Amino acid sequence: MTEATSAARDLTIVPLTPERLDDLAELFAEPGDPRWCWCASFRVRRAVGRVPPDENRAVLTEATERGPAPGLVAYRDGRAIGWVSLGPREDYPRLAYEKVLRPVDDRPVWSIVCFVIARRERGKGLGGVLLEAAIEHARAHGATTLEAYPVDTGGAHIPPPQAYKGTMAMFERAGFVEVARRRASARVIERPIVRLEL
Repeated sequence: MTEATSAARDLTIVPLTPERLDDLAELFAEPGDPRWCWCASFRVRRAVGRVPPDENRAVLTEATERGPAPGLVAYRDGRAIGWVSLGPREDYPRLAYEKVLRPVDDRPVWSIVCFVIARRERGKGLGGVLLEAAIEHARAHGATTLEAYPVDTGGAHIPPPQAYKGTMAMFERAGFVEVARRRASARVIERPIVRLEL
């Protein structure tokens, strides 16, 4: 059994809806950035760490109520264990003004910006399963190009707080190709931008 097959066993992946926000809150309550960020970082221009978590939750709640679903939630045994944030690029204002993540061109794209995996589910391939579900979700909603901004680990292990973007290797396994690589300054590592044509 492959890692992805094992991770997908007894798993249900569904779009985030208002009635599922409390389930997501349980996943986000685990230690780490989601507890305060609430996946609002790319949806606003302000620094999300400088406001109360309830205000960041309100950003995701509003996006959920407005639609389309701002991401997918993975459930096992009735408990939310994974999350991937995706949607039309224009839903993420930070991607337009941040130097490293600015648009590559003027093509309409959907963006994948964040993964959250429950602590006890990490290292089992759930990120790859969520990525495959995200690809299908974007395709079903009319996206023609899917874009992401992973971290290139060069094969090394990285701590979970740095892996929220997904890894280059995970995206390459799913068929994404690099279309740009940028850095904010000479002191920071380059950031790849990858795409999959749907």
